[in-house]
Amino acid sequence: MLKTRDRINYACVELYPESFRAFKMRMIFSAIFSSILLLMPPLTGVFLAGLPIERYLEFPPRTMYVRHAGASWPVFAALAIVLCLFLYPFVSRFLAASPGAGSRHSGQRWSYPWWGRIALAVCLASWLLSWTRFPWFQSFQPYTFIPLWCSFVFVLNAVCHRLKGSSLVERHPWRFAALFPLSSIFWWYFEFLNRFVQNWHYLGVDDFSPAGYCITASLSFSTVLPAVLSMNELLKVFPRFKKAFGNFVSIRMSHPVAVAAAVLFFSAIGLLAMGILPDFLFSLPWVAPLIIVTAVNRLLGLPTVCEGIENGDWSGLCRLAAAGLVCGFFWEMWNYYSYAKWIYSIPYVGQLRIFEMPLLGYAGYLPFGIECGLVSAVILGLNPVLHSESCRSGNHAQTGHLPGNEDSND
Repeated sequence: MLKTRDRINYACVELYPESFRAFKMRMIFSAIFSSILLLMPPLTGVFLAGLPIERYLEFPPRTMYVRHAGASWPVFAALAIVLCLFLYPFVSRFLAASPGAGSRHSGQRWSYPWWGRIALAVCLASWLLSWTRFPWFQSFQPYTFIPLWCSFVFVLNAVCHRLKGSSLVERHPWRFAALFPLSSIFWWYFEFLNRFVQNWHYLGVDDFSPAGYCITASLSFSTVLPAVLSMNELLKVFPRFKKAFGNFVSIRMSHPVAVAAAVLFFSAIGLLAMGILPDFLFSLPWVAPLIIVTAVNRLLGLPTVCEGIENGDWSGLCRLAAAGLVCGFFWEMWNYYSYAKWIYSIPYVGQLRIFEMPLLGYAGYLPFGIECGLVSAVILGLNPVLHSESCRSGNHAQTGHLPGNEDSND
């Protein structure tokens, strides 16, 4: 039994008097219930509003039926002020923190691995082919996203190996491989939620059959979680996150179950109205999965990526958010000149674009990075995702850490 727990990397099972099987059932129920809450309310809302439900189930999703409001500078300014006020404590604290001498491997460097050199060559070649229009490559032009991002994932892992002698793909090869199919499922949820607000749609995919679209899109979506988690692992090399946010604001709720239930209720109401009021709830697809899964896990007594903030440790969350933002920059940059690409249609705040993404839209990558960590923790375990100092000091209850196995091989 202990060996099984070690492989799954859930120390939280030590906290439960029931069997490990009962704990796994809680996890399965959390996944099912969260999925229902993400899928059913939007469909129920448009059905009750008398809208044709079949257009939200169209596959491939090509029809554009949401006409968004135009740009509004007053709304842009108001939202920008709110975002700045929210982010200012985090940014100022990060900039004020001492960079430190480096990671625990400071002063020691390892050689760049041979597989990283191959990945770098493939990444650069894919980038070139993605942004150019060679006649001989025309048939393969829509598929450049897959080799570009697969190779980028391994470049990130190679850089991690270069800086600290290990990487996710080396320590947990099978669990890392499992992130790819999980990532496809994960992003299809966002594609579904986007049908109700239509924040983005794809160009250069009209020639795909439904089966071809499903396969190509799934392969492309499979790189999302590995990319964000690999970037998160790379950011662990820099101690600034721990210095800035390891002892930050402590948030403790006196009635966490009641709060989680209330949050879950209002989130469901928001999803119910999302297809009816897409101009007002256009940002909900980016934050709803994080809110719902976290609230459901709290109600079930399961660990979440937010538990560290009860002790004032925000470093794991901030690092995941930063990983999502950095990956978001690369997604938008490489997307800009690609043949098969996505473009955005955002109400009120669609101005001042960096590549195809409106400036304020990049804020969506912050909760998205945390969502990637929350989902990946199902496979990797909570401690390898957050890598909190409190884990190593023995505070297992707050982080879901299983002692001594965060760097073990599969």
